[in-house]
Amino acid sequence: MQALTTLCLQAQFYLQGEKILGLINLLFRDPLTFFLIAIPLLYSIIFHELAHGWVAWKLGDPTAGNAGRLTLNPLSHLDPIGTLMLLFVGFGWAKPVPINMGYIRTRSGLIMVASAGIVANMILAFISVLLIKLLAPESSSSFGLLLYYMMQINIMLAAFNLIPIPPLDGSKILTGFLSQQAGYLLSRLEPYGFFIIVGLLYLGALDPVIRFFRWIIMTIIGLLLF
Repeated sequence: MQALTTLCLQAQFYLQGEKILGLINLLFRDPLTFFLIAIPLLYSIIFHELAHGWVAWKLGDPTAGNAGRLTLNPLSHLDPIGTLMLLFVGFGWAKPVPINMGYIRTRSGLIMVASAGIVANMILAFISVLLIKLLAPESSSSFGLLLYYMMQINIMLAAFNLIPIPPLDGSKILTGFLSQQAGYLLSRLEPYGFFIIVGLLYLGALDPVIRFFRWIIMTIIGLLLF
């Protein structure tokens, strides 16, 4: 049984020129902005996780469906501790989507399942940018801010999950291209991956990587809108 985990790096979002270290602070300072961020953040995470399970199901793995994870119900995806961490600390995670690689035996299948959440976030970001271009809402209006936050959240989620450190999706995608021995060595990092990621984030070592992946994603979206 393999689990694909989404870590949500909310602390990296710059909102109104200020880095928000925890959503709970924003709730008391600016309740409207809190909900304009929290709602798209919640469903962006849900769509990310749902995409993993749906692609695995299409490839013949019923595990996520049997576990009740092919749903938009937030309660099926939110991890209590991960949610509290997001609210009070600034980063968190959703429940891992259960994937049984016994059903998905090919490298291409692993890559498709691992990249599904990232692609889902890119699609949501693309839709947000498209609506901004088509509807041209006032940037200070609630609807305009909602679309802006939806775009930024999904670009960040996609970029962050592309980092090839277990348990992030990027490591699973990379495993699909590595030799069996190299993939095994990478997987050995998974028990320590969370601490490695938190440490690198604290040191700012991942900032250039995230900016690079953001640039790639924004370039792709720009080309699609051209």
